[in-house]
This record gives sequence, structure tokens and C-alpha cells, in this order.
Amino acid sequence: MADIRPFLCVRPSGANAAEIAALPYDVYNREEAKQEVKTHPLSFLAIDRPETGFPDSVDMYAPEVYMHAKELFEDWVRKGIYIEDPEEVYYLYELTMNGRSQTGIVACSSVDDYVNGVIKKHENTREEKELDRICHIDAMDAQSGPIFLAYRPVKRLKELVALAKEDDPLYNFISEDGIRHRVWRIGSKDRIKAIREEFEKLPEMYIADGHHRAASAVKVALKRRKEHPDASANAPFQSFLSVLFSTDELRILPYHRVVHDLNGYSESEFLMEASKVFEIGNPQKEPVQPKERGEIGMYLHGTWYDLKLKDGIRPDDPVKGLDVSVLQEKLLSPVLGIGDPRTDRRIDFVGGIRGLKELERRCQTDMTIAFSMYPTSMEELLSVADAGRLMPPKSTWFEPKLRSGIFIHRL
Repeated sequence: MADIRPFLCVRPSGANAAEIAALPYDVYNREEAKQEVKTHPLSFLAIDRPETGFPDSVDMYAPEVYMHAKELFEDWVRKGIYIEDPEEVYYLYELTMNGRSQTGIVACSSVDDYVNGVIKKHENTREEKELDRICHIDAMDAQSGPIFLAYRPVKRLKELVALAKEDDPLYNFISEDGIRHRVWRIGSKDRIKAIREEFEKLPEMYIADGHHRAASAVKVALKRRKEHPDASANAPFQSFLSVLFSTDELRILPYHRVVHDLNGYSESEFLMEASKVFEIGNPQKEPVQPKERGEIGMYLHGTWYDLKLKDGIRPDDPVKGLDVSVLQEKLLSPVLGIGDPRTDRRIDFVGGIRGLKELERRCQTDMTIAFSMYPTSMEELLSVADAGRLMPPKSTWFEPKLRSGIFIHRL
């Protein structure tokens, strides 16, 4: 049973929403974040990446940096840049990219559901990446980066979403990357009750994107449970900010691979090794965008090749059978020597939104060979999560990205 709660939201005043909404904090390096805040002073990135308010000589993980995030947030509340809703409600968040829309229900998800496995994961997290967000959430006493959750389609929830969207939206703006963002408030007690009851019928939810943010939020909650053992199960810190989408509305883009060198092989020797696993098409100049599972594009020394996985190579296993796993286990590891793609600096990953020209560019600058992938399917993701397994790193790229700063959940 999924416990998906309405919540007291702190959100931008209407005139400020477009300027505040920011891409996730980890999209930028320090210099890029600083430039973005300089160009857009009201960007939530000023709070999400508070080191942008300090000289580069200051440690971005220093306690005073995190306290700056809290001070700036409260200042924006005092100035009316942010407003606080008086009632616990749900919201809808619609993102439209290239004419295709997806609508999520903005709510708070139970920490216990995460701990007990009702909210299922498909990716490992790294403690060092969690620590920054733990400090940020704890210092702000609030969550600002929503976790991207998914659930299997529910007819009644689709009906309730459609009804709510008949009202005028709170926000309606197009961000600089061309994505339209619209938000509605669901304040009707009857609709809130109906939505909560529909989620209570669901046996599981899935983290689509935001594993590190989720793990960080849960660790803050567990810390506060120890500090406040008598707190109510409904205390705000017992849940974390989420946007929940029906899986049939989501789109997964591929996550491509680029490798620094051929591990001592000549081009002809490497092609011979690859031919043991793949049928290799004729060399071509046009980029290869795989059109089906088992097809991989390869760019090497200015030439593209279309690779088709040979029969009998793919294991009958939800994780080992993924295209990214087959490539890793049959070619990248044994031939190119990429033992652990999470830590090996000879490999890098390129999100599908960047396009195949980015693979060519990388091979003309700091890399030698690139592999364009067919996207992991939503059903593959669900199968891995249902089996209690984990995907290899960088298996999925969800687009469009949820903006931070539109919804804030005080703890």
C-alpha cells in the first residue's frame, strides 16, 4: 500500500515562477552554476547551489555555505518571492517537450514506504554523493528537489488528473530550453481523498530518477526520528517531496558510452573482437541511431558501424540481458578493459538528449570510440526493480527533467 500524502507547500508567487524554476543541482559544475545565478539572480540554483554566493576559495561543502541556502530561502519567503499555502493539498505538474506531455501528481511519499520496499529502486547510490544533499536538506529544514516516481497506469487517477486540469493553471511558462511547464492546485477535499485512496491500492511505486536525492531525504528523516522519538508518524519529516507519473506517459532516452582508447588494440584487431559478439554492418558516415533492442551504433576513427547482437549472446536475465549490460560484459570489460564503469576514468557517459553529434565531438577531442545505445524500456526498468535487482550505472536518461524550486516541502 503506497502512502502518498498531500502537503503544505511553499511555492513561488505567480510572477516569479518562471525565473525561479531551475534544472537539478547536479546538472551544473561550480562555474556553470555561478554563471547561471549571475544571469538569473532569482534562479533557485542560488539556493540549491549556495556556494554560488561565495568566492571560489570557499569550500563549497562548508557549514556556512549550507546555512546561506537557509538564510536566502527564508529571505525570499519574507519578501513574498515565495508564498506558503495554508492547506495540505496535491498539485499537478505538466511538462511538454516537442509536443509530448507528461503530468505528475506532486505529493509527499512515506519514508517507511522507501525503507520497506514499497518504493522500489533500480540503481545503487554512492554515500559521498548523498552527503551534500543530506547537509543541504538538514540545513534548509526543507526539501526542494522532488523525487521522480512512477506507477503503473490507474484509470481512476487519469480521470482525476483530467478533471483537475479543467481549472486554470497556477503557473504556465516556457523555460529557456523550450519546455512548457504548467501547474495546477488540487484543493478539493473530495479529490484529495480520492487520489490518496487510489494510491493506497497500489502495491508498489518506482524511483525513475533521483535515487541520490531520495536516499538523502530518507537519511535526514531517519536522523530526525532518533532526535525526536515521540514525533507523530504524520510529522512532515516522515515523508519526502515527490512527483508521481504514470509509466505510460514517460519517455526514457538512451545513455551512450564513450571510451578513451582501444586498450592497446589496433582498429582491425578491435573490429575482429567485436565481430565475435556482433554482426558488423558496412562502414558509413551517417550516425547510427539504434532502432531496436540488440542494435548498437559504434563510432571509431571518423566512421560509424551498425552492430547487431548475434543470436544466443543475450543472457536470459533481467539485468544481464539489458543492452548496456551485454555491451559492458561482452566488449567493454573483456576487450577494452573497463572493469568497473562507475569508477574507471577511461569511460564516460553521454545522455541521449545531447544527440549523436556529441559522440562524434567527444571522439574528436578526448575520446577514441563511442557507442550509441537503444534506450532501456520502461518495462525493463520495472522488471529489474520488481526482481529486487539493480541496473548498471547510467542505464536510463529521463527527459524532460523536473525543475527544482517550484515546490518546497518544509520538514
